[in-house]
Amino acid sequence: MNRARLGKLFADYGNVLVLLLLCLAISLITLEAQSTTSNAAARRLAERVASGHQPGATVLVLVAKGGGREQFADTLADELGKAGLIATKEVTRRPADAKKILAAADTRLDAVAADSRMGDFCGDNLPKLAKGNPALADTKVWQPAIRAWPVFLKRENLLNIMKQISVVAVIAIGMTMVIITAGIDLSVGSLIAFSGVITALAIGGLGGADPTITHLLIGSGAGILACALIGMFTGGMVTVFNIPPFIVTLGIMFMARGLAYIFSGNDPVLVGNEAFGWLGRGQQFLGIYNSVILMLLLYAGAHVMMTRTSIGRYIYAVGGNPEAARLSGVPVKWVLVFVYTLCGLLAGLGGVMEASLHITGDPQSGDMVELQVIAAVVVGGTSLAGGQGRILGTLIGALIIAVIRNGMNLTGVEAHMQSVVYGVVILVAVLVDQLKHRGLKAAQ
Repeated sequence: MNRARLGKLFADYGNVLVLLLLCLAISLITLEAQSTTSNAAARRLAERVASGHQPGATVLVLVAKGGGREQFADTLADELGKAGLIATKEVTRRPADAKKILAAADTRLDAVAADSRMGDFCGDNLPKLAKGNPALADTKVWQPAIRAWPVFLKRENLLNIMKQISVVAVIAIGMTMVIITAGIDLSVGSLIAFSGVITALAIGGLGGADPTITHLLIGSGAGILACALIGMFTGGMVTVFNIPPFIVTLGIMFMARGLAYIFSGNDPVLVGNEAFGWLGRGQQFLGIYNSVILMLLLYAGAHVMMTRTSIGRYIYAVGGNPEAARLSGVPVKWVLVFVYTLCGLLAGLGGVMEASLHITGDPQSGDMVELQVIAAVVVGGTSLAGGQGRILGTLIGALIIAVIRNGMNLTGVEAHMQSVVYGVVILVAVLVDQLKHRGLKAAQ
Protein backbone atom coordinates (compact mmCIF):
# COMPACT_ATOMS: atom_id res chain seq x y z
CA MET A 1 0.00 0.00 0.00
CA ASN A 2 1.57 3.31 -1.09
CA ARG A 3 1.90 6.35 1.13
CA ALA A 4 -0.83 8.35 -0.61
CA ARG A 5 -3.41 5.61 -0.14
CA LEU A 6 -2.38 5.10 3.47
CA GLY A 7 -2.73 8.83 4.07
CA LYS A 8 -6.20 8.84 2.54
CA LEU A 9 -7.29 5.93 4.75
CA PHE A 10 -6.01 7.74 7.83
CA ALA A 11 -7.76 10.95 6.77
CA ASP A 12 -11.04 9.09 6.26
CA TYR A 13 -10.96 6.76 9.25
CA GLY A 14 -8.38 8.26 11.61
CA ASN A 15 -11.03 9.48 14.05
CA VAL A 16 -12.47 5.96 14.25
CA LEU A 17 -9.00 4.69 15.21
CA VAL A 18 -8.71 7.46 17.81
CA LEU A 19 -12.07 6.47 19.29
CA LEU A 20 -11.08 2.80 19.50
CA LEU A 21 -7.72 3.63 21.11
CA LEU A 22 -9.44 5.89 23.64
CA CYS A 23 -11.91 3.14 24.54
CA LEU A 24 -9.06 0.66 24.92
CA ALA A 25 -7.01 3.00 27.11
CA ILE A 26 -9.93 3.93 29.39
CA SER A 27 -10.96 0.27 29.63
CA LEU A 28 -7.49 -0.67 30.86
CA ILE A 29 -7.41 2.22 33.34
CA THR A 30 -10.83 1.36 34.79
CA LEU A 31 -10.27 -2.39 35.00
CA GLU A 32 -11.62 -3.55 38.37
CA ALA A 33 -12.69 -6.73 40.12
CA GLN A 34 -16.50 -6.75 40.16
CA SER A 35 -19.50 -9.04 40.00
CA THR A 36 -22.29 -8.88 37.47
CA THR A 37 -26.07 -8.97 37.82
CA SER A 38 -26.88 -10.15 34.32
CA ASN A 39 -29.32 -12.98 33.58
CA ALA A 40 -26.39 -15.18 32.59
CA ALA A 41 -24.74 -14.51 35.96
CA ALA A 42 -28.01 -15.40 37.70
CA ARG A 43 -28.17 -18.73 35.88
CA ARG A 44 -24.55 -19.53 36.74
CA LEU A 45 -25.14 -18.70 40.39
CA ALA A 46 -28.27 -20.88 40.46
CA GLU A 47 -26.24 -23.82 39.13
CA ARG A 48 -23.66 -23.37 41.89
CA VAL A 49 -26.32 -23.13 44.61
CA ALA A 50 -28.16 -26.19 43.28
CA SER A 51 -24.94 -28.22 43.20
CA GLY A 52 -24.29 -27.39 46.85
CA HIS A 53 -27.74 -28.30 48.23
CA GLN A 54 -30.26 -31.11 48.02
CA PRO A 55 -33.64 -30.64 46.30
CA GLY A 56 -36.14 -29.11 48.71
CA ALA A 57 -33.54 -26.88 50.38
CA THR A 58 -34.80 -23.41 51.30
CA VAL A 59 -33.03 -20.48 49.66
CA LEU A 60 -33.55 -16.74 50.21
CA VAL A 61 -32.79 -14.64 47.13
CA LEU A 62 -31.68 -11.29 48.57
CA VAL A 63 -30.65 -8.30 46.41
CA ALA A 64 -30.32 -4.54 46.76
CA LYS A 65 -32.83 -2.41 44.87
CA GLY A 66 -31.80 -0.72 41.61
CA GLY A 67 -29.21 -1.27 38.90
CA GLY A 68 -31.16 -4.04 37.19
CA ARG A 69 -30.86 -6.32 40.23
CA GLU A 70 -34.62 -6.97 40.30
CA GLN A 71 -34.36 -8.83 36.99
CA PHE A 72 -31.32 -10.68 38.34
CA ALA A 73 -33.37 -11.75 41.38
CA ASP A 74 -36.31 -12.90 39.23
CA THR A 75 -34.09 -15.01 36.99
CA LEU A 76 -32.20 -16.44 39.97
CA ALA A 77 -35.41 -17.41 41.81
CA ASP A 78 -36.86 -19.02 38.67
CA GLU A 79 -33.72 -21.07 38.02
CA LEU A 80 -33.53 -22.21 41.63
CA GLY A 81 -37.16 -23.30 41.44
CA LYS A 82 -36.47 -25.30 38.29
CA ALA A 83 -33.61 -27.02 40.11
CA GLY A 84 -36.00 -28.21 42.83
CA LEU A 85 -35.06 -25.72 45.54
CA ILE A 86 -37.62 -23.67 47.49
CA ALA A 87 -36.73 -20.05 46.73
CA THR A 88 -38.21 -16.86 48.16
CA LYS A 89 -37.24 -13.41 46.93
CA GLU A 90 -36.59 -10.16 48.80
CA VAL A 91 -35.48 -6.82 47.32
CA THR A 92 -34.23 -4.33 49.90
CA ARG A 93 -33.15 -0.70 49.87
CA ARG A 94 -30.81 -0.76 52.87
CA PRO A 95 -28.67 -3.30 54.73
CA ALA A 96 -30.80 -2.57 57.81
CA ASP A 97 -33.84 -3.93 55.98
CA ALA A 98 -31.92 -7.07 55.02
CA LYS A 99 -30.96 -7.53 58.68
CA LYS A 100 -34.62 -7.42 59.71
CA ILE A 101 -35.57 -9.96 57.04
CA LEU A 102 -32.89 -12.41 58.18
CA ALA A 103 -33.62 -11.93 61.85
CA ALA A 104 -37.31 -12.67 61.23
CA ALA A 105 -36.64 -16.09 59.63
CA ASP A 106 -38.72 -18.63 61.57
CA THR A 107 -37.88 -21.81 59.63
CA ARG A 108 -34.59 -23.37 58.67
CA LEU A 109 -32.83 -21.36 55.95
CA ASP A 110 -30.27 -23.41 54.03
CA ALA A 111 -28.83 -20.70 51.84
CA VAL A 112 -28.87 -17.05 50.88
CA ALA A 113 -28.25 -16.30 47.19
CA ALA A 114 -27.46 -12.62 46.84
CA ASP A 115 -25.83 -9.96 44.72
CA SER A 116 -22.34 -8.85 45.76
CA ARG A 117 -23.58 -6.03 48.02
CA MET A 118 -26.03 -8.18 50.00
CA GLY A 119 -23.67 -11.14 49.82
CA ASP A 120 -20.91 -9.20 51.58
CA PHE A 121 -23.41 -7.95 54.15
CA CYS A 122 -24.67 -11.47 54.91
CA GLY A 123 -21.14 -12.82 55.13
CA ASP A 124 -20.29 -10.23 57.78
CA ASN A 125 -23.54 -10.38 59.77
CA LEU A 126 -24.96 -13.91 59.53
CA PRO A 127 -22.69 -15.38 62.26
CA LYS A 128 -23.94 -12.70 64.70
CA LEU A 129 -27.58 -13.14 63.67
CA ALA A 130 -27.31 -16.95 63.96
CA LYS A 131 -26.55 -16.65 67.66
CA GLY A 132 -30.04 -15.27 68.25
CA ASN A 133 -31.88 -17.23 65.55
CA PRO A 134 -31.32 -21.02 65.20
CA ALA A 135 -32.92 -20.94 61.74
CA LEU A 136 -29.72 -19.29 60.47
CA ALA A 137 -27.27 -21.67 62.14
CA ASP A 138 -26.30 -23.57 58.97
CA THR A 139 -27.12 -20.94 56.36
CA LYS A 140 -24.59 -20.69 53.55
CA VAL A 141 -24.11 -17.48 51.56
CA TRP A 142 -23.74 -17.58 47.79
CA GLN A 143 -23.00 -14.66 45.47
CA PRO A 144 -21.80 -14.18 41.86
CA ALA A 145 -18.17 -14.83 41.13
CA ILE A 146 -15.89 -11.80 41.13
CA ARG A 147 -14.29 -11.10 37.77
CA ALA A 148 -12.04 -8.40 36.37
CA TRP A 149 -13.98 -6.13 34.01
CA PRO A 150 -13.59 -2.45 33.04
CA VAL A 151 -16.08 -0.08 34.66
CA PHE A 152 -16.04 1.81 31.36
CA LEU A 153 -17.42 -1.19 29.46
CA LYS A 154 -20.29 -1.87 31.83
CA ARG A 155 -23.57 -1.81 29.94
CA GLU A 156 -25.05 0.89 32.17
CA ASN A 157 -22.04 3.15 31.60
CA LEU A 158 -22.09 2.74 27.82
CA LEU A 159 -25.82 3.51 27.68
CA ASN A 160 -25.21 6.53 29.88
CA ILE A 161 -22.50 7.82 27.52
CA MET A 162 -24.89 7.62 24.59
CA LYS A 163 -27.64 9.39 26.53
CA GLN A 164 -25.33 12.17 27.71
CA ILE A 165 -24.04 12.94 24.22
CA SER A 166 -27.38 12.70 22.40
CA VAL A 167 -28.29 16.41 22.65
CA VAL A 168 -24.84 17.57 21.55
CA ALA A 169 -24.75 15.03 18.74
CA VAL A 170 -28.19 15.99 17.39
CA ILE A 171 -27.29 19.68 17.26
CA ALA A 172 -23.90 18.80 15.72
CA ILE A 173 -25.73 17.55 12.60
CA GLY A 174 -26.87 21.07 11.81
CA MET A 175 -23.54 22.57 12.90
CA THR A 176 -21.71 20.24 10.51
CA MET A 177 -23.70 21.58 7.57
CA VAL A 178 -23.14 25.17 8.70
CA ILE A 179 -19.38 24.66 9.04
CA ILE A 180 -19.19 22.86 5.68
CA THR A 181 -20.54 26.11 4.16
CA ALA A 182 -17.63 27.90 5.95
CA GLY A 183 -19.98 29.38 8.55
CA ILE A 184 -20.42 29.04 12.31
CA ASP A 185 -23.33 29.18 14.76
CA LEU A 186 -22.54 30.25 18.31
CA SER A 187 -26.19 30.52 19.35
CA VAL A 188 -27.11 26.83 19.67
CA GLY A 189 -26.40 26.61 23.41
CA SER A 190 -28.69 29.55 24.15
CA LEU A 191 -31.33 28.14 21.80
CA ILE A 192 -31.43 24.99 23.95
CA ALA A 193 -32.50 27.13 26.92
CA PHE A 194 -34.87 29.23 24.80
CA SER A 195 -36.54 26.16 23.31
CA GLY A 196 -36.93 24.46 26.68
CA VAL A 197 -38.52 27.55 28.25
CA ILE A 198 -40.87 28.16 25.29
CA THR A 199 -41.86 24.49 25.31
CA ALA A 200 -42.60 24.44 29.05
CA LEU A 201 -44.51 27.73 28.90
CA ALA A 202 -46.55 26.61 25.89
CA ILE A 203 -47.44 23.33 27.60
CA GLY A 204 -48.44 25.17 30.76
CA GLY A 205 -50.42 27.75 28.81
CA LEU A 206 -52.35 25.09 26.91
CA GLY A 207 -52.87 22.46 29.60
CA GLY A 208 -52.29 24.25 32.88
CA ALA A 209 -51.17 22.05 35.75
CA ASP A 210 -52.44 18.85 34.10
CA PRO A 211 -51.47 18.91 30.40
CA THR A 212 -52.38 16.07 28.05
CA ILE A 213 -50.18 14.31 25.51
CA THR A 214 -51.58 16.62 22.82
CA HIS A 215 -50.49 19.64 24.84
CA LEU A 216 -47.02 18.13 25.23
CA LEU A 217 -46.69 17.62 21.49
CA ILE A 218 -47.95 21.09 20.59
CA GLY A 219 -45.70 22.72 23.19
CA SER A 220 -42.68 20.79 21.95
CA GLY A 221 -43.50 21.81 18.39
CA ALA A 222 -43.72 25.45 19.49
CA GLY A 223 -40.23 25.35 21.00
CA ILE A 224 -38.73 23.69 17.93
CA LEU A 225 -40.52 26.04 15.50
CA ALA A 226 -39.42 29.13 17.44
CA CYS A 227 -35.78 28.10 17.15
CA ALA A 228 -36.19 27.21 13.46
CA LEU A 229 -37.52 30.74 12.82
CA ILE A 230 -34.54 32.19 14.69
CA GLY A 231 -32.24 30.07 12.51
CA MET A 232 -34.02 31.37 9.41
CA PHE A 233 -33.51 34.93 10.67
CA THR A 234 -29.83 34.18 11.18
CA GLY A 235 -29.52 32.85 7.63
CA GLY A 236 -31.28 35.95 6.30
CA MET A 237 -28.90 38.29 8.14
CA VAL A 238 -25.92 36.37 6.79
CA THR A 239 -27.12 36.28 3.16
CA VAL A 240 -29.09 39.49 2.68
CA PHE A 241 -26.85 41.84 4.65
CA ASN A 242 -23.57 39.89 4.30
CA ILE A 243 -22.91 40.08 8.04
CA PRO A 244 -20.28 37.55 9.17
CA PRO A 245 -21.93 34.49 10.75
CA PHE A 246 -19.75 34.85 13.84
CA ILE A 247 -21.19 38.30 14.60
CA VAL A 248 -24.81 37.40 13.82
CA THR A 249 -24.84 34.22 15.91
CA LEU A 250 -22.97 35.94 18.75
CA GLY A 251 -25.78 38.49 18.94
CA ILE A 252 -28.44 35.78 18.71
CA MET A 253 -26.65 33.88 21.49
CA PHE A 254 -27.05 36.78 23.93
CA MET A 255 -30.60 37.57 22.80
CA ALA A 256 -31.88 34.00 23.10
CA ARG A 257 -30.33 33.51 26.54
CA GLY A 258 -31.74 36.82 27.77
CA LEU A 259 -35.22 36.04 26.43
CA ALA A 260 -35.12 32.62 28.10
CA TYR A 261 -34.53 34.32 31.47
CA ILE A 262 -37.14 37.03 30.82
CA PHE A 263 -39.88 34.60 29.73
CA SER A 264 -39.20 32.20 32.60
CA GLY A 265 -38.89 34.90 35.26
CA ASN A 266 -35.37 33.64 36.03
CA ASP A 267 -36.75 30.35 37.38
CA PRO A 268 -37.13 26.87 35.85
CA VAL A 269 -40.58 26.21 34.40
CA LEU A 270 -41.98 22.84 35.49
CA VAL A 271 -44.07 20.64 33.19
CA GLY A 272 -47.01 19.06 34.99
CA ASN A 273 -47.01 15.70 33.24
CA GLU A 274 -44.40 13.01 33.84
CA ALA A 275 -45.08 11.67 30.33
CA PHE A 276 -43.04 14.61 29.05
CA GLY A 277 -39.96 12.67 30.18
CA TRP A 278 -40.58 10.00 27.53
CA LEU A 279 -38.06 11.46 25.08
CA GLY A 280 -35.30 12.28 27.54
CA ARG A 281 -35.69 9.46 30.07
CA GLY A 282 -37.68 6.75 28.31
CA GLN A 283 -36.06 3.50 27.23
CA GLN A 284 -36.93 0.99 24.54
CA PHE A 285 -35.67 -2.52 23.73
CA LEU A 286 -32.32 -3.52 25.27
CA GLY A 287 -32.57 -0.51 27.56
CA ILE A 288 -31.59 1.96 24.82
CA TYR A 289 -32.83 5.48 25.56
CA ASN A 290 -35.37 7.08 23.24
CA SER A 291 -33.09 10.09 22.81
CA VAL A 292 -30.34 7.81 21.53
CA ILE A 293 -32.67 6.11 19.06
CA LEU A 294 -33.78 9.53 17.79
CA MET A 295 -30.14 10.60 17.46
CA LEU A 296 -29.24 7.55 15.38
CA LEU A 297 -32.27 7.98 13.12
CA LEU A 298 -31.40 11.63 12.52
CA TYR A 299 -27.81 10.74 11.65
CA ALA A 300 -28.99 8.09 9.20
CA GLY A 301 -31.29 10.61 7.52
CA ALA A 302 -28.67 13.37 7.47
CA HIS A 303 -26.08 10.99 5.99
CA VAL A 304 -28.44 10.08 3.17
CA MET A 305 -29.25 13.74 2.55
CA MET A 306 -25.60 14.78 2.37
CA THR A 307 -24.49 11.90 0.16
CA ARG A 308 -27.50 11.10 -2.02
CA THR A 309 -29.42 14.34 -2.62
CA SER A 310 -28.90 17.55 -4.54
CA ILE A 311 -29.16 19.73 -1.42
CA GLY A 312 -26.22 17.82 0.06
CA ARG A 313 -24.15 18.45 -3.06
CA TYR A 314 -25.15 22.11 -2.97
CA ILE A 315 -23.96 22.46 0.63
CA TYR A 316 -20.53 21.06 -0.26
CA ALA A 317 -20.37 23.27 -3.36
CA VAL A 318 -21.17 26.44 -1.42
CA GLY A 319 -18.50 25.63 1.16
CA GLY A 320 -15.89 24.77 -1.46
CA ASN A 321 -16.28 27.85 -3.66
CA PRO A 322 -19.47 29.93 -3.34
CA GLU A 323 -18.82 31.97 -6.49
CA ALA A 324 -18.20 28.90 -8.63
CA ALA A 325 -21.32 27.32 -7.11
CA ARG A 326 -23.38 30.42 -8.01
CA LEU A 327 -22.12 30.38 -11.58
CA SER A 328 -23.02 26.69 -11.77
CA GLY A 329 -26.65 27.47 -10.89
CA VAL A 330 -26.56 26.64 -7.19
CA PRO A 331 -28.94 28.90 -5.19
CA VAL A 332 -26.22 29.90 -2.74
CA LYS A 333 -28.32 32.20 -0.56
CA TRP A 334 -31.16 29.72 -0.21
CA VAL A 335 -28.67 26.99 0.71
CA LEU A 336 -27.23 29.17 3.46
CA VAL A 337 -30.69 30.03 4.79
CA PHE A 338 -31.53 26.33 4.75
CA VAL A 339 -28.50 25.22 6.79
CA TYR A 340 -28.95 27.93 9.43
CA THR A 341 -32.67 27.15 9.68
CA LEU A 342 -31.93 23.45 10.05
CA CYS A 343 -29.28 24.17 12.68
CA GLY A 344 -31.77 26.29 14.63
CA LEU A 345 -34.45 23.60 14.30
CA LEU A 346 -32.10 20.90 15.64
CA ALA A 347 -31.03 23.19 18.48
CA GLY A 348 -34.73 23.58 19.31
CA LEU A 349 -35.12 19.80 19.25
CA GLY A 350 -32.09 19.53 21.52
CA GLY A 351 -33.78 21.97 23.90
CA VAL A 352 -36.90 19.80 23.99
CA MET A 353 -34.75 16.73 24.66
CA GLU A 354 -32.96 18.52 27.50
CA ALA A 355 -36.24 19.79 28.97
CA SER A 356 -37.73 16.29 28.68
CA LEU A 357 -34.80 14.84 30.60
CA HIS A 358 -35.50 17.12 33.58
CA ILE A 359 -39.25 17.67 32.90
CA THR A 360 -38.37 21.35 33.23
CA GLY A 361 -37.66 24.28 30.94
CA ASP A 362 -34.53 25.76 32.51
CA PRO A 363 -33.08 29.10 31.29
CA GLN A 364 -29.65 27.98 32.52
CA SER A 365 -29.53 24.84 30.37
CA GLY A 366 -27.24 24.63 27.35
CA ASP A 367 -24.49 26.72 28.92
CA MET A 368 -21.29 26.34 26.83
CA VAL A 369 -22.88 23.51 24.82
CA GLU A 370 -22.08 25.39 21.60
CA LEU A 371 -18.39 24.78 22.25
CA GLN A 372 -18.99 21.06 22.76
CA VAL A 373 -20.97 20.95 19.51
CA ILE A 374 -18.25 22.76 17.55
CA ALA A 375 -15.62 20.52 19.13
CA ALA A 376 -17.53 17.39 18.08
CA VAL A 377 -17.77 18.67 14.49
CA VAL A 378 -14.09 19.62 14.27
CA VAL A 379 -12.85 16.45 15.97
CA GLY A 380 -15.08 14.53 13.54
CA GLY A 381 -13.01 15.85 10.62
CA THR A 382 -15.08 18.74 9.26
CA SER A 383 -12.83 21.53 8.03
CA LEU A 384 -13.37 25.02 9.45
CA ALA A 385 -12.35 26.33 6.01
CA GLY A 386 -15.51 24.79 4.55
CA GLY A 387 -16.21 22.35 1.76
CA GLN A 388 -15.14 19.21 3.63
CA GLY A 389 -16.77 17.06 6.28
CA ARG A 390 -18.94 14.04 6.86
CA ILE A 391 -22.02 13.55 8.98
CA LEU A 392 -20.90 10.16 10.28
CA GLY A 393 -17.52 11.69 11.11
CA THR A 394 -19.34 14.16 13.36
CA LEU A 395 -21.03 11.27 15.17
CA ILE A 396 -17.60 9.73 15.79
CA GLY A 397 -16.35 13.13 16.97
CA ALA A 398 -19.25 13.45 19.41
CA LEU A 399 -18.51 9.98 20.75
CA ILE A 400 -14.83 10.88 21.18
CA ILE A 401 -15.81 13.93 23.24
CA ALA A 402 -18.24 11.83 25.30
CA VAL A 403 -15.71 9.05 25.90
CA ILE A 404 -13.05 11.54 27.02
CA ARG A 405 -15.50 13.18 29.43
CA ASN A 406 -16.71 9.86 30.79
CA GLY A 407 -13.17 8.58 31.17
CA MET A 408 -12.16 11.67 33.13
CA ASN A 409 -15.20 11.33 35.38
CA LEU A 410 -14.47 7.66 36.05
CA THR A 411 -10.85 8.39 36.90
CA GLY A 412 -11.65 11.36 39.14
CA VAL A 413 -10.20 14.18 37.03
CA GLU A 414 -11.39 17.48 38.53
CA ALA A 415 -13.57 19.91 36.55
CA HIS A 416 -10.95 22.56 35.74
CA MET A 417 -8.51 19.99 34.40
CA GLN A 418 -11.32 18.58 32.24
CA SER A 419 -11.67 22.03 30.64
CA VAL A 420 -7.94 22.01 29.91
CA VAL A 421 -8.24 18.60 28.25
CA TYR A 422 -11.17 19.77 26.11
CA GLY A 423 -9.13 22.75 24.97
CA VAL A 424 -6.18 20.55 24.05
CA VAL A 425 -8.47 18.21 22.08
CA ILE A 426 -9.89 21.12 20.06
CA LEU A 427 -6.43 22.56 19.35
CA VAL A 428 -5.12 19.18 18.24
CA ALA A 429 -8.12 18.68 15.96
CA VAL A 430 -7.62 22.10 14.34
CA LEU A 431 -3.88 21.44 13.97
CA VAL A 432 -4.58 18.13 12.23
CA ASP A 433 -7.03 19.90 9.93
CA GLN A 434 -4.41 22.51 8.99
CA LEU A 435 -1.72 19.89 8.40
CA LYS A 436 -4.15 17.97 6.21
CA HIS A 437 -4.77 21.05 4.08
CA ARG A 438 -1.05 21.72 3.74
CA GLY A 439 -0.55 18.12 2.66
CA LEU A 440 -3.26 18.45 0.01
CA LYS A 441 -1.76 21.70 -1.31
CA ALA A 442 1.70 20.14 -1.44
CA ALA A 443 0.29 17.14 -3.34
CA GLN A 444 -1.26 19.50 -5.90
